[in-house]
Amino acid sequence: MPSAERRYRRIMTAHATSTNPAPRLDLNRLGRSGLAVTGVGLGCNNLGRTNAVTSTFEGSRDVVHGALDAGVTFFDTADNYGARAGLSEEFLGRALGAHRDEVVVATKFGMPTRGLNGPDFRARGSRRYIAKAVEGSLRRLGTDYIDLYQFHTPDDETPVDETLSALDDLVRQGKVRYVGHSNRAGWQIADAEHVARSQGTTRFVSAQNHYNLLDRRAELEVLPAAQAYGIGVLPYFPLANGLLTGKYTSGNRPEDSRLVRNKPGLLETAPWEQLDQLHQFCVERDVTELQVAFGWLLAQPAVASVIAGATTPEQIAQNAAASTWRPSDDAARLDEIFPRPEKVALF
Repeated sequence: MPSAERRYRRIMTAHATSTNPAPRLDLNRLGRSGLAVTGVGLGCNNLGRTNAVTSTFEGSRDVVHGALDAGVTFFDTADNYGARAGLSEEFLGRALGAHRDEVVVATKFGMPTRGLNGPDFRARGSRRYIAKAVEGSLRRLGTDYIDLYQFHTPDDETPVDETLSALDDLVRQGKVRYVGHSNRAGWQIADAEHVARSQGTTRFVSAQNHYNLLDRRAELEVLPAAQAYGIGVLPYFPLANGLLTGKYTSGNRPEDSRLVRNKPGLLETAPWEQLDQLHQFCVERDVTELQVAFGWLLAQPAVASVIAGATTPEQIAQNAAASTWRPSDDAARLDEIFPRPEKVALF
């Protein structure tokens, strides 16, 4: 039976020998907005990250150009990514260069940035802070507009109406095209939608949340809210720290792998029975774990693009190639292996 490594190699060989080396990835509308994104996006949290191949500009540039070669045109970063805050944005902007207008650039604000945007007074959703943060991101990205500007994490200190008003100003000024959020619960998504409607300001068009086969909690509130309000969902951590790549099984934990080196505790607590069943599922259908992880997410309601990091051009090419698979009659079996989360009755 073919191993995951052999299945990956076969996919990449077919990709390399194609007359069109850049696959035609699906373009999906982000919710009900006019913004279209490729089914796989490059998560840029590795650009400028310490102890990574992409810690240097040259390594980051290779990955960004590898994404373009693979047909990926959606790039997701944040002002707090990198060995120092802002470094990922700098590397991404430089690497894109003349390709800027051919791609969708998304960045985020709202996480601690180690003083990058000056004092934040723990109110990173405030008008004052947003006005400062966006100017820094525009400068580091080397652009005069941001396609998707995302509020990275909830701010309990600032009313959401102030945040939405400040973001609306940026849209009217042409500095931002669309706005989104990340790490919101269902009730927070609904609250922001109703506030935007009541005050007539720009509404959020995207929700970036933790979502994968091993963690389906987003299906309880986030996905239903996104569907109700026409918001596009952008799952992050689609491969569950690598557990869904096929590299690891109960009997195979490569000694030189990242999890063995850096997160051995994750391997000790991993749900090996489920992962072994997933491996068998893939072997029986002659597909890879990557294909299943990406394709299953992209088949879910409201999901527009899957955000995945990479440190080599080969990784992003594999992600792009894997994203074209979709489950058909297989979906029920995947629900058996990875059960849907149970809703808790309130009354």
